[in-house]
Amino acid sequence: MNDRHVYVIAEAGVNHNGSLDLARQLIDVAAAAGADAVKFQSFRADSLVTRQAPKADYQTRTTDAGESQYEMIRKLELSEADHLELAAYARDKAIEFLSTPFDVDSLHMLSGRFGMTTIKVSSGDLTNAPFLLDIARIARHVIISTGMSTLAEIETALGVLAFGFTAPADARPGREAFEAAYVADAGQQAVRSRVTILHCTTEYPAPMGEVNLRAVDTIAAAFGARTGYSDHTPGIHIPIAAVARGATVIEKHFTVDRTLPGPDHKASLEPAELTAMIAAIRDVERALGDGIKRPMPSEWKNRPIARKSLVLARDTAAGEALELACKRPGSGVAPLELWDRAGQPARRAYTTDELLDA
Repeated sequence: MNDRHVYVIAEAGVNHNGSLDLARQLIDVAAAAGADAVKFQSFRADSLVTRQAPKADYQTRTTDAGESQYEMIRKLELSEADHLELAAYARDKAIEFLSTPFDVDSLHMLSGRFGMTTIKVSSGDLTNAPFLLDIARIARHVIISTGMSTLAEIETALGVLAFGFTAPADARPGREAFEAAYVADAGQQAVRSRVTILHCTTEYPAPMGEVNLRAVDTIAAAFGARTGYSDHTPGIHIPIAAVARGATVIEKHFTVDRTLPGPDHKASLEPAELTAMIAAIRDVERALGDGIKRPMPSEWKNRPIARKSLVLARDTAAGEALELACKRPGSGVAPLELWDRAGQPARRAYTTDELLDA
C-alpha cells in the first residue's frame, strides 16, 4: 500500500441480503464511487455462532426480533460459488475484491481458492489468538479493526501476528512466545510493514461523543504501524476528518438503499453519499501534501502582488533624508530593510509612492 494514497474500502458486508443480484449492484456502486476495494463477509453460521448467541441491540432493532443471531446470519451466507462470481464481477469492474473471514474454513477459501493476500480482521476477532495466528501464517498484509479494545489488547494481537509472520512453522505458540516475537526487531519490522491498525467504535450507528478520533494518533504513536479508521457514524464527515489525522485506510459501510431490511443497512451510506465521501477524501489526501512549508508553484505569481516594498512617503529631492513607508507591490526593497534605509540621504529625486532603489 502507498501511504500517500488513502485506501478506501467500501464495506458491502452483508448488505446483499443473500442476493447475488444485490451484491453485484453493490460492486457497481463501489466501483462508480471510486473506492479502492469492495469488501464482503465470509462465514459459515455453524462455525461462527452458537444457536443460543444473542443479537446485538442494533441487530434486534433492524431485523426480526424473534429470530436468533444464528438464524439471522444463516440467511446471509455466501457460498464459494457466490464468492467466485462476485470476485470475477469485481475484477471486470476494476475494483479489488476483499472479504473478511470469520472462521478458519472461510480464511483458507479466501487465501487458497482466491489467492487473497490482504486479510481484513473484524474487531470481534482481535482477541481470537488462534485465528489471528492462522491469518498471520497465510496473509501478506493484515488490516485489523480494534473496536471494543484497549491498547494492551491491541499489543497482544500484534504479538500473535508478529509470531505468525516470523516464527518457524514448528515453533510453539503461547503468550510468552508472542511477547518475545513482538519485541524482537524482526517482529517489529513485520508489524510495521505488514499490518494496518484501524481505530473503530463498534456500535451501529456509533455516537459522535464516543468516536474518539484522537485514538488514531494514539495508535500510530504506540505501535508505529500504518493506521486507519473503520467508521460506523452517520454521514461522511468523520472519515474525512480521520484522513486529516493521518488515517491511511478508511472503511465505511454502504448500501443501495438504507430502507432495505437487514442488520447493517440503516448505518450505511447510500450511493451518492459514498461518492461524495470518497471525493472529499481524495481532496483531503491531495491537500495534506508533504508537510514541508515552502511557497507552492501557484503562489509565486502572487508574491509581488500581495507583499510590500519600501516606497517613498513623500516627494524627496536628492540628498534629502529618506522617509519611507511599506506598500504594495512587493517587487522592490523588502520592508525588513526599513531600519537600515530610513533617514539615509536620497541618492536621487523620488516622487511619493515611488519604489526605493535596491
